[in-house]
Amino acid sequence: MYLYSLTLQRATGVVCATNGNFVGGKSQEIVVARGKVLDLLRPDENGKIQTILSVEVFGAIRSLAQFRLTGSQKDYIVVGSDSGRIVILEYNKEKNVFDKIHQETFGKSGCRRIVPGQYLAVDPKGRAVMIAACEKQKLVYVLNRDTAARLTISSPLEAHKSHTIVYSVCGVDCGFDNPIFAAIELDYSEADQDSTGQAANEAQKHLTFYELDLGLNHVSRKWSGPIDNGANMLVTVPGGGDGPSGVLVCAENFVIYKNQGHPDVRAVIPRRADLPAERGVLIVSAATHRQKSMFFFLLQTEYGDVFKVTLEHEKDHENERVTELRIKYFDTMPVTAAMCVLKTGFLFAASEFGNHALYQFKAIGDDADVESSSATLMETEEGFQPVFFQPRGLKNLVRIDQVESLMPVMDMKVNNLFEEETPQIFTLCGRGPRSSLRILRPGLAISEMAVSQLPGIPSAVWTVKKNLNDEFDAYIVVSFANATLVLSIGETVEEVSDSGFLDTTPSLAVSLLGDDSLMQVHPNGIRHIREDGRINEWKTPGKRTIVKVASNRLQVVIALSGGELIYFEMDMTGLLMEVEKHEMSGDVACLDIAPVPEGRQRSRFLAVGSYDNTIRILSLDPDDCMQVLSVQSVSSPPESLLLLEVQASIGGEDGADHPASVFLNAGLQNGVLFRTVVDMVTGQLSDTRSRFLGLRAPKLFSCIVRGRRAMLCLSSRPWLGYIHQGHFLLTPLSYETLEYAASFSSDQCAEGVVAVAGDALRVFTIERLGETFNETVIPLRYTPRKFVFHPKRKLLVTIESDQGAFTAEEREAARKEFLEAAGMGENANGNLEQMENGGDDEDKDDPLSDEQYGYPKAESDKWVSCIRVLDPRSASTTCLLELQDNEAAFSICTVNFHDKEYGTLLAVGTAKALQFWPKKRFTAGFIHIYRFVEDGKSLELLHKTQVEGIPLALCQYQGRLLAGIGPVLRLYDLGKRRLLRKCENKLFPNTIISIHTYRDRIYVGDIQESFHYCKYRRDENQLYIFADDCVPRWLTASHHIDFDTMAGADKFGNVYFVRLPQDVSDEIEEDPTGGKIKWEQGKLNGAPNKVEEIVQFHVGDVVTCLQKASLIPGGGDCIIYGTVMGSLGALLAFSSREDVDFFSHLEMHMRQEHPPLCGRDHMAFRSAYFPVKDVIDGDLCEQFPTLPADMQRKIADELDRTPGEILKKLEDIRNKII
Repeated sequence: MYLYSLTLQRATGVVCATNGNFVGGKSQEIVVARGKVLDLLRPDENGKIQTILSVEVFGAIRSLAQFRLTGSQKDYIVVGSDSGRIVILEYNKEKNVFDKIHQETFGKSGCRRIVPGQYLAVDPKGRAVMIAACEKQKLVYVLNRDTAARLTISSPLEAHKSHTIVYSVCGVDCGFDNPIFAAIELDYSEADQDSTGQAANEAQKHLTFYELDLGLNHVSRKWSGPIDNGANMLVTVPGGGDGPSGVLVCAENFVIYKNQGHPDVRAVIPRRADLPAERGVLIVSAATHRQKSMFFFLLQTEYGDVFKVTLEHEKDHENERVTELRIKYFDTMPVTAAMCVLKTGFLFAASEFGNHALYQFKAIGDDADVESSSATLMETEEGFQPVFFQPRGLKNLVRIDQVESLMPVMDMKVNNLFEEETPQIFTLCGRGPRSSLRILRPGLAISEMAVSQLPGIPSAVWTVKKNLNDEFDAYIVVSFANATLVLSIGETVEEVSDSGFLDTTPSLAVSLLGDDSLMQVHPNGIRHIREDGRINEWKTPGKRTIVKVASNRLQVVIALSGGELIYFEMDMTGLLMEVEKHEMSGDVACLDIAPVPEGRQRSRFLAVGSYDNTIRILSLDPDDCMQVLSVQSVSSPPESLLLLEVQASIGGEDGADHPASVFLNAGLQNGVLFRTVVDMVTGQLSDTRSRFLGLRAPKLFSCIVRGRRAMLCLSSRPWLGYIHQGHFLLTPLSYETLEYAASFSSDQCAEGVVAVAGDALRVFTIERLGETFNETVIPLRYTPRKFVFHPKRKLLVTIESDQGAFTAEEREAARKEFLEAAGMGENANGNLEQMENGGDDEDKDDPLSDEQYGYPKAESDKWVSCIRVLDPRSASTTCLLELQDNEAAFSICTVNFHDKEYGTLLAVGTAKALQFWPKKRFTAGFIHIYRFVEDGKSLELLHKTQVEGIPLALCQYQGRLLAGIGPVLRLYDLGKRRLLRKCENKLFPNTIISIHTYRDRIYVGDIQESFHYCKYRRDENQLYIFADDCVPRWLTASHHIDFDTMAGADKFGNVYFVRLPQDVSDEIEEDPTGGKIKWEQGKLNGAPNKVEEIVQFHVGDVVTCLQKASLIPGGGDCIIYGTVMGSLGALLAFSSREDVDFFSHLEMHMRQEHPPLCGRDHMAFRSAYFPVKDVIDGDLCEQFPTLPADMQRKIADELDRTPGEILKKLEDIRNKII
């Protein structure tokens, strides 16, 4: 079995981010690392975040930094990854790619303790960069420029210190003196020698300064001093004339200013009033804002509170002295992995979990607020006096945009609950109060601007400008069965009657002719409305009517009933002149003319579709007018044609080099879209591609998206064909069925589409391009763990649980108490229901929305948990059960027991008072059995059974319930008061975390030892293991593929398939004892048979869920996976050997010609833990269109293909998946 791996949704979580001026000019961009993807983002003028570039780097990005050489205009990016190399990138604006400027190898690949790459620090003047490991090694590279002003990098200078753990590094700003780097270090050499543990308790963290002597080209330890053992982070303080230099040390509960030869200046971090005393406060992310005269820091704590830190400093003698350090409460927002303050007045917050946000500064916190200062620091017997504050709504910041993030995907199922054309993907995402159920549908998101009812059922709609140079459209023209309605577009849209259009007849086409006149084609003739109001009419000869029309600015072709074509051209005086007639052999099904190319008088090609299943290209040149240039036969009569010109681009916006070319698109009556290239000179057709779009014949329309021509195809659902970053993408729009559409532009909506469907006129715009899915979000209360579908009724049941939080009643009581204390008791009846289903949090003046502040923290052994029944169609919760007395739910399944008394029941496995540290312990485990009441909308507890472990896996099996309780697999039956044990097997190595069943086999996943294949013998009432795996695997996800095959994923980011060899499988099925005799003489301390690994692939991200599904109508099944970083991917099995050969050769050439950006070897990355086996990396193959044209040709020649054929193969295989 060979698989093709393709990422459907790139990772959405963010590991680290940095901002700077990467494009050049005045703009500010943000570079974010999402695991193995590097993205360049920029807020546009409306404050919406646009992705400029997204690159898969096939390696784990661990740190990012930006620097600028003195006097230069743009920033470079330094990347620390798992490649054992330091890589410096520059953004190339012309080609829209990252160029690798330098790549220096210094160690082994992989994330190792002593190989640098975990930390990066840059000298603020851009003269040197330090790259450090968690332990021992630090390397400093000197950066400079040569005579041609190119960036140069020196060989590495060592600043190693063995037996030392590093917590954080940063550059110290000392102007143009020798560069200095600061590090928080802990020496453990004594703790290693001392077995009593005394030295380990006394180990002390130090702040160490390393000086790079540029004259001697050497790094030395300049200074070292003890600091708090809670220190976790360093922030550079501006120096060299802008400030006092030195560093801020962020430690538990304190921020301390330190510099060599300067006394410590310390201030307490204010803490929330409701925080338990045992919990400290740590700073998790920081951002610095500096202007010419002032600077301040924004520090965020682990609870989400942001503080503004300022330093009071004055000059004495030569040195700057810091006299006071102030920490003032600024605002609260969800906890971030990184914050970036842009010079343009924005704050980008890359959330740790959940959606990322872009905020705008309303103020910079100059108003009075809770503040702690080094001047008012009070010391008591217990230590320093804490400062308390109460969180409030946003005051200094306002959120203006958010970027959807699925991180982390906790569970996922694919199901067509809404009976749409394609199934929906249901994912559980997020953590704590920001968690959600997201329903993903393949397609682009639409934002609807307006919907208005029309007086009848319209058949078509057009928009026209009055003058070619107008920015906006002037009229919307709607055609009905016997009339035409003209609407003028202004502040509002209203009907007008003085436009010159004939309104007593239906229209066939309305467009702009020449520079400033309008044309209306109706069944009996052509009406040409001149700019000064004069009207020219051309009537059809005799009883014949016009049936089809095609036009551009200067040419019109009409088809009369019976198949006669008449061609008109606009002459110099602006009149429409008949040029040529041509008889076709039968009626014309559809027509289209290409737009007039730049600087030409006419377009050369006319496409004509006939009912005899052919499409002809006719010439419109005066020399060979109406001659047939080429004929293409298609599988079904064409319904609609569109000639779409793709402008030439040399590594332009989309990063692709291609000459101008014309594509002929045809929508056929059998629902297929047919695309082919028209040769610009001869008119010959070549390189045909087809794709099934839906059950209705697609109608094709040209529209403008992001300033470029795109194609709208209206079938049983709308599709958009456009070019994005070098790829032609054909993506469905998540919208209802439309009949007819036209592009629309007004001052309220610059790039929209106006369409008709039913009796309504709709105006909408298309949201972010390049996205594969759009999502519907339903908020949840706690971190979701798992969910199941109710088999008959289309409902979901989820279990959610959180550690260290209060139950809803306790939270509500505390909140009331706070509100009464604040004097808001009268209007504070914000009950729970409103919190739960309160849709948009922006509208409510909720003083404490949990989503923004997180939950109040409780002791770590307190758990809160709930079971929720959801109706996804109405997005409403029909039942919500909070579990009482410290129980938390961990597993769930639906089960039908033998006695059909209750029908489908719900089993939920829970643990009471679970603690993970110092060691895992709990007071009890339970299995709850619920029955569905009120048509499945509500739950009622039948009984709960105490068990001796935590039931982490539950599954139905032959009318009974299988439970994995610690290392025991047990079979239960339903009793009146509790579950009854029927059979068990205690021979599993560690802990059972998944159970799948199929026919009479049971597939058990162990947390540490991969899969075990089991059987149950009814007659002897015995469960026994007949096969297991010989490789230890820490399972995180599993899915049953077929009778002998299981798919699994482990916590190191690998996906693998194991299969029981066919002969062994047959032998077990035929053996009357079912392989039981052999079971008694197991081998390798395990089962008598071993499964074989047939597929192995390193995804590079922990896979949390696997699902077998088909995402397109009539498509083959593929395995869909979801990951912790919020990405979704698919593995598709190849059906032909020829495809396997083609793609494996393409992958091989791509590995050689286009090595990954961060210096990791592609083959080594995909084989990080086990050698990659029988999986072809589609993400690498899909980078083919972004290569330079000559390299594309070189690879294509090696494969005996043309670049076009390779692109077609890539498109075909993608279309098989989604």
